[in-house]
Amino acid sequence: MTMKPTRRHLLGLLPAGLLAACTTAEQEAILGAVLSGTGTTGGTSGVTSAEAAQGIRAALEQGILSAIAQVGRNDGYFRDGRIHIPLPSRLASIQSQLRPLGLSGLLDDLELQINRGAEAAAPQAKSIFLDAIRSLSISDAIGIVNGGPTSATDYFERRTTPALTSLFTPVMESALQRAGAIQTFDNLVASLRNVPLAPQLGADAKNDLIEHGVGKGLDGLFYYIGQEEAAIRSNPAKRTSEILKRVFG
Repeated sequence: MTMKPTRRHLLGLLPAGLLAACTTAEQEAILGAVLSGTGTTGGTSGVTSAEAAQGIRAALEQGILSAIAQVGRNDGYFRDGRIHIPLPSRLASIQSQLRPLGLSGLLDDLELQINRGAEAAAPQAKSIFLDAIRSLSISDAIGIVNGGPTSATDYFERRTTPALTSLFTPVMESALQRAGAIQTFDNLVASLRNVPLAPQLGADAKNDLIEHGVGKGLDGLFYYIGQEEAAIRSNPAKRTSEILKRVFG
């Protein structure tokens, strides 16, 4: 039995340099022609390039909202082994040395609090992700349609990480303050001064803690965006709107 080629198979047959050399209008025509042909897998024909871009935006928005709901709750990071945020390496080393002595309590508290900070900060990413969706161009949509299971997530990670880092840093610092992590860190610094041969921590270690929380927090968020995107691409039950069914069906 001969299998009917899918949209992605047809797009994959296009020479890589062809799309790069095309104007935006030509790219739209190419995508529209492929998606309106016999390559549709769900029996739906006539999908336009504009509809394809709309479907990508809808998939990304669903992924973003799902990811934020997953991580932006109590224990969203702390109890999830896939995205749990450990202490920065310098603090983790001290933690491992003190734990056998029963002296790692402050560091254990700090590890919990940095995860709590990420859980509180995650919902603040919503607006910047939605802004990135609105700015998605058709050339991006062509690459995403022709990409792998997390190609949209990969694109958004590249596009939004600098802005998200800027957004997350003050939010994370405030969240860590509310969670008690900053006070715990200050208490830890004071305690280590009284421990013979213990490493001493300065202001740079506090900055490292915040930067570490921001980076790992974003890693967890992107992880779950990718999971939702892959599910939308592979599972018809995840296509909860007509445009998702039309483009991904």
